[in-house]
Amino acid sequence: MENIKISTKQLFFLIIFFEHGSALVVGLGGGADRDAWIAVLLGMLSGICLFFLYDRLYKYYPDEPLTSYVQKILGPFLGRIVAVMYLVYFLYISARVLRDFGEFLIAFSYVDTPLFIISTLMMMTMVYAVYKGFEVIARTGELFFALLYLLAIPGFILIIASGLVDLSNLKPILENGWKPVLKTLVTSTIYFPFGEMVVFLMLLPYLKDKSKSTIAGISAILLSGINLTLTMVINISVLGLDLFERSQFPLLGTIQRIEVANFLERLDVFFMVYLILGGFFKISIFFYAVLIGTAELFKFKDYKKLTYPFGILLLLLSMSIASSYPEHIKEGTGHNIIMIHIVPQMLPLLLLVIAYIQKKIRKNKEHKSTRLS
Repeated sequence: MENIKISTKQLFFLIIFFEHGSALVVGLGGGADRDAWIAVLLGMLSGICLFFLYDRLYKYYPDEPLTSYVQKILGPFLGRIVAVMYLVYFLYISARVLRDFGEFLIAFSYVDTPLFIISTLMMMTMVYAVYKGFEVIARTGELFFALLYLLAIPGFILIIASGLVDLSNLKPILENGWKPVLKTLVTSTIYFPFGEMVVFLMLLPYLKDKSKSTIAGISAILLSGINLTLTMVINISVLGLDLFERSQFPLLGTIQRIEVANFLERLDVFFMVYLILGGFFKISIFFYAVLIGTAELFKFKDYKKLTYPFGILLLLLSMSIASSYPEHIKEGTGHNIIMIHIVPQMLPLLLLVIAYIQKKIRKNKEHKSTRLS
């Protein structure tokens, strides 16, 4: 790992960008129909519980990444297998996010540009940032955080000023009961994007004030969840249920409808900047976790030697992950993706239990040795 430290504020900003990431691009909670916002809200609450679990595990090994202490918890052989599983998971998700943003840019404005070219340019930018180090990524997040809300708040005001919001599109609330909402929670919003916070088990050791990891993480997830919930409310209110469910990029469709005083329109370029920032940080965080985990696991002195080879691997994986965007979305929302998410995101619960038992055993042994001496 790098010999660097980041502040609590920088961690907070990174989590905000990470949670927004691709969640704003593809939309959330579609399976719950007009109650999608409720599914997102419940996903946020579940995400807070998951992060609290991750944070408790991190506190047992505050100076080591997940791929290191999982070997201490499960033993060298099984621990290395689990560590490799996490690295594959992080690489797979980073490739999916890269594909999300490549497809979005093509649909948005670069219709005649090959996906490979768009993805290559994004990959090169992200690889350069990761090569410069995690501290650079954290400082960049701190720099752009103000821009995030400088774009979001006026956009929200303009949507209201345009008279686009029709809250009747949200009614009747829970028309089909809680079943669709809870099904969407279990199969979608609990894992994406909130459960993906498991990647921060690789990054929390960089935190300068380790006692503030809990408050930073939970407050960032809370703010992100509220933002995503409001976004779903606005999307459904503006687009209506039918268009919301059929739209590839619901928020883009909402922004494109803004028209104030017959001249203030076509503001979707600002929306693109907003989303590209989130995508950049999400891909970078996952990719950086892959690099430092691989370097630690296979005893590389410097992770930077792996940056460009793994960048090419990431690009190729994002291109081959699906033959088309509909297939990509189908794969990302199918039952198979639940299994891909559920093991790495829920396994820390088992690791926490084992770590707790091991700590109790060590304390008992120390107590016995003290009494004998």
